[in-house]
Amino acid sequence: MRMTSSSFVSYCTPGLCQFMAMLPTAGHLLSLLLVIGTGGTVPSPQVPPRGCYVAKEAGERTFRCSQAGLSAVPSGIPNDTRKLYLDANQLASVPAGAFQHLPVLEELDLSHNALAHLSGAAFQGLEGTLRHLDLSANQLASVPVEAFVGLQIQVNLSANPWHCDCALQEVLRQVRLVPGTGTGIVCGSGARPDLVGQEFLLLAGEEELCGSGWGGARRSTDVALLVTMGGWLTLVVAYLVHYVWQNRDETRRSLKRAPVLPVRSEDSSILSTVV
Repeated sequence: MRMTSSSFVSYCTPGLCQFMAMLPTAGHLLSLLLVIGTGGTVPSPQVPPRGCYVAKEAGERTFRCSQAGLSAVPSGIPNDTRKLYLDANQLASVPAGAFQHLPVLEELDLSHNALAHLSGAAFQGLEGTLRHLDLSANQLASVPVEAFVGLQIQVNLSANPWHCDCALQEVLRQVRLVPGTGTGIVCGSGARPDLVGQEFLLLAGEEELCGSGWGGARRSTDVALLVTMGGWLTLVVAYLVHYVWQNRDETRRSLKRAPVLPVRSEDSSILSTVV
């Protein structure tokens, strides 16, 4: 038997009819509350990039993206991450402020990538928290000193083709090296020909690449000494030339002033007889 709305009402109890009448209103109200609370969109949970996962290691919140095929620093890293592993990917650069949304980050592994460029503000926002940084096995030839100013970190810079320039020497004054990694900081093919293949720490102890310090001071002293000696030699030569020309003029003037004595006839006859 087909039930019409009128027959449904006739079979409906007062309480059930009241509940059924309220259902559309409640549904609309629930939808309205969801829209208002989320700013017009329904939130979706953040999914880590493919190959990345969140873990707890030694009680620390860790985000691992090792060997994930990444070509850029991924988004969606939880802001309570303390250890971040981006090693063994294809990262070519680290832009400014790449990690500034990670206020408690303590350890950052960027090793075994293709990093050839670091922004001067690459680690901006990590000054008070970052303690360990791994940049080994990349393509870094030089790094801006500004990238490490204010950081209290222990860093691994080994296995990069360093230019062994002033910038690297200044970086090593800002940071501490991971023990045992200093021998791996070797001058690459882009360095001065006489430095290629040499350990940078040994060179830094003997030669100052920024023009100051013991090596630079020694070279500066040598140059200053040569300039001073050259100046004195020039003065001596100038004085000698002046002295010679002055004496020559005096001799000429003396000859011009000397009287010519007449030869007497008696002296002439004696001279003739002697001849």
